Amino acid sequence: MNPIAISIGPLEIRWYAIFILSGFLIGMYLVKKEAKKLNIDTSIITNLCFYLVIVSILGARIYYCLFEFNNYKNLLDIFKIWEGGLAIHGGIIAGILFTYFYCKKYKLNILKITDIIAPALILGQAIGRWGNFFNGEAFGPITTLSTLKNFHIPQFIIDGMYLYSTKDHIYAYRQPTFLYESLWCLIGFILLIIIRKNKKLKIGMITSIYLIIYGIERLFVESLRQDSLMFFNLKIAQIVSIIMILSGIILLIYSLKKSKNYH
Repeated sequence: MNPIAISIGPLEIRWYAIFILSGFLIGMYLVKKEAKKLNIDTSIITNLCFYLVIVSILGARIYYCLFEFNNYKNLLDIFKIWEGGLAIHGGIIAGILFTYFYCKKYKLNILKITDIIAPALILGQAIGRWGNFFNGEAFGPITTLSTLKNFHIPQFIIDGMYLYSTKDHIYAYRQPTFLYESLWCLIGFILLIIIRKNKKLKIGMITSIYLIIYGIERLFVESLRQDSLMFFNLKIAQIVSIIMILSGIILLIYSLKKSKNYH
């Protein structure tokens, strides 16, 4: 697939940037809409969303570069985020830390705010994964053309899965793990929206369920990915996913026992 969507002279706009930006904009719209419904000052939420875009991108990039630092012979390449190389876990960690201090400053309930953000975040992740597709990233192990056709996925995805990997140094058809994650996140978004309509919903439950849903998905998908960030012989994303799942379970128990209802 061609990673460049629009090219005007020296100016290039990449699909990666388009999908990441689209995910952020749609997410911001959903967050502001839900905040308004809960009578939270939308100006405060708008500012939070604006800062989160910057903080999350920086966090995702720094996280990625820390584990891929040896591959950057030219340090200036670190700033070329439009070419790919954003780790969602880094963005989530940076976003949570910033949101904590932001909520503390404006005396907001952090769990209530993260509950508002979580559905928008997982939908943004579903959209953003398509940027990986156009960049030829986030793919799985070698498979066959017939296997991909049996999945009944569009031909352009099958064509885009014929990729070269530095792991085995050959061109071959690969499993579309980006698609697995995108679909899972889309289902997760729908599930969170349905749960959010429950009149007995307690503060913190949406956040906890997000952590569990995404943690389980990433733990599985990362076992297939061939371009994972590594920490010695361990896939760092799997370690973080286990932490997310455990944190989600603890938070869910806490929310059920200690938190107040939304309504």
